[in-house]
Amino acid sequence: MLARIYQPAKSAMQSGKARTKKWLLEFEPEQAREIEPLMGWTSSADMRQQIVLDFDTSGEAVSYAKAHNIPYQLFETHTPAPRVKSYSDNFRFDRKIPWSH
Repeated sequence: MLARIYQPAKSAMQSGKARTKKWLLEFEPEQAREIEPLMGWTSSADMRQQIVLDFDTSGEAVSYAKAHNIPYQLFETHTPAPRVKSYSDNFRFDRKIPWSH
């Protein structure tokens, strides 16, 4: 019954950052999913896979897991360094990549 605490990445289908500010607590699956023979759908008898709790900060999620004796694994977010872009840099003389056209 290990729980994951993480901040979700932005969706690859959208350019916005909706639903990336919250911290999520999800439980790891205890058993593998099975394929139903009739319809071919995947199913599981593990009901903890459906539980997703969201928190404003990682500290709140960690304190919740500690208060309820839930073993957890905390995944820190990777924040990329901001790149400063300027239109005039396209026309610099000492440009690393030569102007192609």
